[in-house]
Amino acid sequence: MKDIVSTDDAPAAVGAYSQATTTDDLVFTAGQIPLTPDGDLLDGAAVDVQTEQALENVAAILDAADTDMDSVLKVTVFLADIDDFEAMNDTYETFFDDEPPARSAVAVKDLPKGVAVEIEAVAAR
Repeated sequence: MKDIVSTDDAPAAVGAYSQATTTDDLVFTAGQIPLTPDGDLLDGAAVDVQTEQALENVAAILDAADTDMDSVLKVTVFLADIDDFEAMNDTYETFFDDEPPARSAVAVKDLPKGVAVEIEAVAAR
């Protein structure tokens, strides 16, 4: 059975999607961009700052789904510029312990609202 996750601690869904959906034991987050819960878009910030906000959004959504970053199984990172990989990775690794999840990082042509990074996750609960 699918359940919908929604929290005020992450940006509200502004389209035909949910912040996350769950099954009994898995959580799938929507892609999170560097948008604060208050609606401030960090599109002009450095990629490390954008990465931090996107991951904070993921963490807040996982918390609302009764799980956390330690339970993340897979992350997909979308970068507007693959040259930002190292800066993204330096911030990314601070969110995970010594047993990080599987991850894909890909460069894409464009991201919503002109941001540098979008991050989605799948977690166990």
